[in-house]
Amino acid sequence: MADIHEQTRLQRRNKKVRRRRRIIKIFGLLGILGVLAVAVAAGYFLIQLSSVTADTQEELERGEKSDLRTEAVDLQEDNFSVLIMGVDDRDGSNLEGRTDAMVLATFNKDEKTVKTTSIPRDSLVNIPGRGEDKITHAHAYGGTDLAIESVENLFNIPVDYYVKLDFIAFVEIVDALGGIEVDSPLAFTEQDSESNPDAIQIEEGEQTLNGEEALAFVRMRKQDPRGDLGRGERQQIVIESLINKSASFSSINKFDDVFDSVRSNMRMNFTFGNLVSLQGYSRSLDDVESLQLGGTDATINGIYYYQIDQGSREEISETLTDHLEIEGTNAYMPEQPTSGSSSAGEAPVEEQPAEEQAPVEQEEQPTEQDSQPQNESSGEQTPYFSTVE
Repeated sequence: MADIHEQTRLQRRNKKVRRRRRIIKIFGLLGILGVLAVAVAAGYFLIQLSSVTADTQEELERGEKSDLRTEAVDLQEDNFSVLIMGVDDRDGSNLEGRTDAMVLATFNKDEKTVKTTSIPRDSLVNIPGRGEDKITHAHAYGGTDLAIESVENLFNIPVDYYVKLDFIAFVEIVDALGGIEVDSPLAFTEQDSESNPDAIQIEEGEQTLNGEEALAFVRMRKQDPRGDLGRGERQQIVIESLINKSASFSSINKFDDVFDSVRSNMRMNFTFGNLVSLQGYSRSLDDVESLQLGGTDATINGIYYYQIDQGSREEISETLTDHLEIEGTNAYMPEQPTSGSSSAGEAPVEEQPAEEQAPVEQEEQPTEQDSQPQNESSGEQTPYFSTVE
């Protein structure tokens, strides 16, 4: 009798063991299928990314190395800089024309830090081969190469990489990331009748913006008492948020849509290998710091310019040189326009043939209400150098 009970007990235990084994096998199979699904999705993503990179890659006429470098940078070994340009391409000019936004970012691999500097679009600078003019016109005159050369000329540091995109790509990238988080320094209402006829309301403080809202956030100038400086600060806020949000490929929830948009509306000189290196780099970023380029308003021949302060320019140049850990000296910085180099009534640039002129701007001279900063009448100057937290 005892043997029968023992056999029954062993049979029941064996059934439980077999049942547990089947469950483990099922979960193991599901796990393997899950891993394969992730691998397939990741593989598909990387194949698409490789294809898009090839379609959007546009080498510079200068080659892969800046004239201010002795050799091309290695993203896995060296500190590097990137010029991000937003092109006003609403007329479908294939990413030509003026730059509506320019943000220079420098990356330090050891510190795991990024410094961004927004360059006001109306900044009066020396454009190589063109003379004194707004920096927004550099790209219209000579494309990406001249825009990069003008920025290198301004700060005396190499620009290693660039990314330029139009408003369509910007909106769709933000939407593909599921929106971006910003801390707005002010509340305002913006209306863009071309892309969105409805008024866009931006609240003061922390919030999540979709693509259209983010575009309004970076473009608004007239309602900001700090004018182009305020807009530059908001552009840097968005760049920081994009860097943080895109630290993982998994944050892109509609990558098919964004890939289609990027193919037509973005150009860069990053290779596929570069982007893979950047993805790992961005995960370990500790800090993104924003720098402001100081200056004052100037009106020359009835046209508004932002007159960059020499002290601010030199201080930012030194800061970025240190951040890139390269040798440099302000003593060799190319001369830039100063308050005394162009007086009212004198054209800041030499007259050019009509066919070579940069496109006519719609808002060359802000009205008295819209001028920036609001301290123009007192002659007060924006601080040489400031850090935006």
